[in-house]
Amino acid sequence: MCIECGCGITPHDHDHSHSTRTIQLEEDILAKNNRYAAANREHFQQNGAFVLNLVSSPGSGKTTLLERTLRDLTERLQFAVLEGDQQTSNDADRIAATGVPVRQINTGAGCHLDAHMIGHGIETFDLPATDILMIENVGNLVCPAPFDLGEDHKVVVLSVTEGEDKPLKYPQMFQAASLMLVNKIDLLPYLQFDLEQCKGFARQVNPGIEILELSCQTGEGMAAWYDWLQRSVENKRDAAI
Repeated sequence: MCIECGCGITPHDHDHSHSTRTIQLEEDILAKNNRYAAANREHFQQNGAFVLNLVSSPGSGKTTLLERTLRDLTERLQFAVLEGDQQTSNDADRIAATGVPVRQINTGAGCHLDAHMIGHGIETFDLPATDILMIENVGNLVCPAPFDLGEDHKVVVLSVTEGEDKPLKYPQMFQAASLMLVNKIDLLPYLQFDLEQCKGFARQVNPGIEILELSCQTGEGMAAWYDWLQRSVENKRDAAI
């Protein structure tokens, strides 16, 4: 086995140049993505749209959270939504039922959205009339982390049905996020989930992360989330003046 990378090839037969090529490819992909992200960000700024990239593992409750948010705030804020999944339009269909403009992006074998997809995805939206563009990323705590989409913030959703050590297992995602929403807190009495330890782990990898606790089923804590959204929209508008 190769001592340097553990690839199973004996050292005298092994060419380590494949590692260099892989790193270079990753750097090239991210550099290209960042150029598209910069163009997206400028476009969002010009049109006054506040943009959030919602990320999580599958089953955290992102779509249910989004549905409730849209229904509760439809008279206060104008939304548009991009839905990212490998297959199906199931989540986009759920969002469409709220009356909010939505577009589905299917990534096929891809495990994340990228900035180029977002640039094309927003083409049918009336961004000047949009207060908040919500991007629901593919359910994955690894792949979306390094990809800037041009958003104002990444918001990571973690449910109490997951392990409290998720921030330690997937630190890059929690480092990239500005806000962590701890969802499904109505289930805490029935689970062995240490909420304070979870929040401590998140702050361990990202001392500046904001944390809100909520249940999109019962509505507990949702007011604080809505206040955060309203305040963020107003802050972006003030910064643009």
